Amino acid sequence: MNDSVTVLNLASVLEDSASNYGAKTAIVFGDQKYTYAQINGAASQIANGLKNVGIGKGDKVALSMLNLPYFPMIYYGILKTGAVVVPLNVLLKRKEIAYHLKDSEAKAYFCFIGTPELKMGEEGFAGYSTVDECENFWLVTPPGMDSPIEGAPTLTSMMKDQSPAFNAVVTSPMDSAVILYTSGTTGQAKGAELTHLNLYSNAQASTTLLTAQSNDVHCIALPLFHSFAQTVQMNAGIMMGSTLVLIAKFMPDVVLSAFENENVTVFAGVPTMYWALLNYPKASEHNLEKISQTLRLGVSGGSAMPVVVMKEFEEKYKINILEGYGLSETSPVASFSRGDLMKKPGSIGVPIRGVQMMIADHDGNPVKVGDTGEILIRGPNLMKGYYNRPEATAEAFKGGWFHSGDIGKQDEDGFYYVVDRLKDMVLRGGFNVYPREVEEMLMTNPKVSQVAVVGEPDDQYGEEVVAYVVLKAGETATSEELVTWSKENMAAYKYPRRVYLKDALPMNATGKILKRVLRDEKK
Repeated sequence: MNDSVTVLNLASVLEDSASNYGAKTAIVFGDQKYTYAQINGAASQIANGLKNVGIGKGDKVALSMLNLPYFPMIYYGILKTGAVVVPLNVLLKRKEIAYHLKDSEAKAYFCFIGTPELKMGEEGFAGYSTVDECENFWLVTPPGMDSPIEGAPTLTSMMKDQSPAFNAVVTSPMDSAVILYTSGTTGQAKGAELTHLNLYSNAQASTTLLTAQSNDVHCIALPLFHSFAQTVQMNAGIMMGSTLVLIAKFMPDVVLSAFENENVTVFAGVPTMYWALLNYPKASEHNLEKISQTLRLGVSGGSAMPVVVMKEFEEKYKINILEGYGLSETSPVASFSRGDLMKKPGSIGVPIRGVQMMIADHDGNPVKVGDTGEILIRGPNLMKGYYNRPEATAEAFKGGWFHSGDIGKQDEDGFYYVVDRLKDMVLRGGFNVYPREVEEMLMTNPKVSQVAVVGEPDDQYGEEVVAYVVLKAGETATSEELVTWSKENMAAYKYPRRVYLKDALPMNATGKILKRVLRDEKK
């Protein structure tokens, strides 16, 4: 692969497919359909609009957007100018948005203003209140909706009379293409600076791993502002000339309808999405036989999938689920369960082509096969660094490897496993307890539907193992009953001494369970 020479601009994935598949449907959103030629033409109009206000190579342009057709139009339009896309989490509030705009030094900002059906966040979306943080600002409104802010420029007005042709600015492989902000659970969010080569090569690797075809139909329910959907589905799908079915917000009924009506072949999600689809009480109202005949592949990432959920989903929908692993800093895919290798449920597979992984101790030295340690990564998928944070970058790349912050292990066949997040590990009375291991065991209880295990401060043991449990529909159990069951099925040092029953577990916009929220409940 000679990407260091051939990759000039990530926007080429759209331009090439528009040239090869111009009349083919690229994007489906509800009853709206857009061809590759239309998406590329709109991106070029946006690029011309940006150029007219002085946006060019290296400038940062922020984007707050649900999974709507505007997202790829704006994303590739920004890239065409040689500027850098800064996708923002749609659930951010006013002060958080202001921080991201200032930290990224954004010169322009595209902000979606929704209808009640497409509302962003609990209080609507207040992103427009932060326009003083950047020089240029456009509201993105649904078709036919006037600007809710007097005099505010809209995307429609910005694109008016712009040419649907634009010669993409030539960039070098190591020029920045996208800045993705980390969740900031351990402090202020940091921007991972990803290059055109990072993202192009990772999208290309994804097409191989998914055995992608131009006739694939991707259902994209993961947020496009996150690296998973952005690389593995949007960039990789458009690279192959596939059709992308966009889901604004994940809801089991909407996703199953998309599977059924659009003949979806590939679905990617985090484990909680698979769990929700598996436990959706009205699933039988959909043509599951037709879905099973069309859907060929499931992809899971974001966090480790419970083995029991994977097995039940594969049996119900007659598909194979492949697990991958990565972070925003790794573009994101670092390892993947390859279809040509043996299937090991619970494994994140093997490193993708060109990427190396190592399980290391506190000093950065490799541990024995089967022992646990931190997952270290190096390869062409690694970010340039954290934007304007040289100290944090140096800390993350100690010894020439990227330190993931995840605890993992490797087996004798070279397969890797995520044991837990380093910060989530519970130290109880001198013993390391990995919450995922406890969660996997509790999930085998026939009454348990979902579990999150955390550590709580304890005067005697330093930390105590605590489980938050959601029961299956129609099941009843007491906390004491679940503690007793755990004691009978787990080692004395690891079983949860406290179990709290919940109706639901808190999740973020990507569907990850928010353990920090659970910890804060008991402070």
